[in-house]
Amino acid sequence: MQISGKIPKEIGNLVGLNALQIATTSITGEIPSSIGKLEKLSDVGLFENRISGSIPSSFGNITQLLILQLHDNYLRGLIPSCMGNCSQLESLRLDSNFLFGNIPKELFSLSHVFELNLSRNSFTGQLPIDLAGGKMTNLVQLNVSHNRLSGGIPSALGDCLMLEGLWMSDNLFEGGIPSSINNLKSLVAIDLSNNKLFGEIPEYFQNFPLLQYLNLSFNNFEGKLPIGRIFGNVSIIFVVGNPRLCGGIHQLGLPSCKIRDKKLHLLIILISVIASCSIFLTVSLLVTFAYKRSKRKASTSTTAQDPKQFPMISYAELSQATNEFSSSNLIGEGRFGSVYKGILSRDGILVAVKVLNLKRRGATKSFMAECETLRNVRHRNLIKIITVCSSIDFKGTSFKDLVYEFMQNGSLEEWLHPNEDQTGARSLSLIQRLNIAVEVASAIEYLHNYCQPSIVHGDLKPSNVLLDEEMVSHVGDFGLARFLSISQNQSSSMGVKGTIGYVSPEYGMSLKISKAGDVYSFGILLLEMITGKTPTDSMFKDNLTIHQLVKTRLPERVTDIIDPSLLQEVQEAEISKAKDMQKGVGVLESLLAVAEVGVVCSMESPSERMEMKEVAAKLYAIRDKFLL
Repeated sequence: MQISGKIPKEIGNLVGLNALQIATTSITGEIPSSIGKLEKLSDVGLFENRISGSIPSSFGNITQLLILQLHDNYLRGLIPSCMGNCSQLESLRLDSNFLFGNIPKELFSLSHVFELNLSRNSFTGQLPIDLAGGKMTNLVQLNVSHNRLSGGIPSALGDCLMLEGLWMSDNLFEGGIPSSINNLKSLVAIDLSNNKLFGEIPEYFQNFPLLQYLNLSFNNFEGKLPIGRIFGNVSIIFVVGNPRLCGGIHQLGLPSCKIRDKKLHLLIILISVIASCSIFLTVSLLVTFAYKRSKRKASTSTTAQDPKQFPMISYAELSQATNEFSSSNLIGEGRFGSVYKGILSRDGILVAVKVLNLKRRGATKSFMAECETLRNVRHRNLIKIITVCSSIDFKGTSFKDLVYEFMQNGSLEEWLHPNEDQTGARSLSLIQRLNIAVEVASAIEYLHNYCQPSIVHGDLKPSNVLLDEEMVSHVGDFGLARFLSISQNQSSSMGVKGTIGYVSPEYGMSLKISKAGDVYSFGILLLEMITGKTPTDSMFKDNLTIHQLVKTRLPERVTDIIDPSLLQEVQEAEISKAKDMQKGVGVLESLLAVAEVGVVCSMESPSERMEMKEVAAKLYAIRDKFLL
């Protein structure tokens, strides 16, 4: 039965009450101040409702309170400083509300707290300088992400020796990572992304034996990235968006570090002295070098689209690499051309060569769009372009292609809809689907929010999500991508195309593409990953869409529409409930949560959809909860 209405002020008369749990309902209105009369309360759970107003200061009277969970409501205002009176408090969750102002220092004097979650509000100012102060020694989870907090990361955090999860992303923190963090050997997850942190990334993270997630993306870190232990696992460490970082393992795509040691410095000085004494010889050598260089430049073939960005490659080399573009090397065909598997003779790299069919209208425009888009973007979940070729073939016909990293595990479409001979051999588990969803969302969020100007992909679908040998996702095919100028910000008036079933409904009434269109496509992709059905499946007729199918089955009948291969995992988890109660519940909860995100993303009205930043954050949270 769904409970609705308001919490009556008369609740204060229940003075013997020791637990108040009215969660995940439709409760509205404010929390009455009379709740402070319930001094025997130890557990209050009013989360996931529609409660508004402020947090009553009378909560400070409930000194026996152990658990206070008010998250996912519409609470506004400040956190009362008298909350520090709740000295026995162990779990405090105020996340996902509309709270603001400074976080009162009294919260950080609660010595029994093991979980403190204040994320997704609008808190400002600094974390109290005397954070912990030797008192928060039991703190296991601290989450202040997605606020407007500033200042440095308090060094006193190093006193919280029990800390396992440190979540501080999407704030305005600045400065370096304090050395005291080295004390936190129990850390499992650290997220400091999207701040203004700078300096070098500490090597001591290599010595954290339990660390499984380290996100330092989109800061101003610089210098050489370590390569030991955690730094050698691309599924654990995230450092994209730090343009001054170098080194690290090659899968991270960072530039090589310039060697700057003392010996090199002395050598440079010595060379400078010799050069100053031999100026005539030096000038002569420079003139000779310039002359030879100009001759070499004049004789060089112009087969590469932009030598400043991509290495040169000829049609002959590509022909050899793909066995003369033989059908046995053909691995896919798309709107504007064909894709071949090949091996470059120069270094033995396995590549995918996308050859444009220039007879198709828009192929050249697609080629230029993809070159322009991929030239300047860098994200571990975007396909990496190795080089391009714009030349003529052996018949004298114009020839254009793009050369990418080869993805060993094909496309997401091949995994969701395997051929008959692949059925059984290819099946994605829930955690694999969650990882793919998170990675694709992260890539699209990067295009929307961290590229200047913003980029709209324009054709997001499973066949454009490629999987490498470690099943890490890479979004590809930017032939329909568009840049949004600052003045356009949300939309572009260039011609709209895309794939039926994934194209946002408003595109049919307008020639403008937008970020919201990508969100719609991503929502459909999520629903396809959950159901195993394409949006153009024959069952979708008479105004029934994949969006409507899933929406009408939520939440009670979600198992009716789950991909059969996933349903088996759910059933197996249910059977094992006796041994591990959380696992069965976790699988269903996670599936339901992802389905809900997919439904919201694929709403018909663009204004009802989430932005990709929020989508990515929700999917990260779903995955993290599933892994706990």
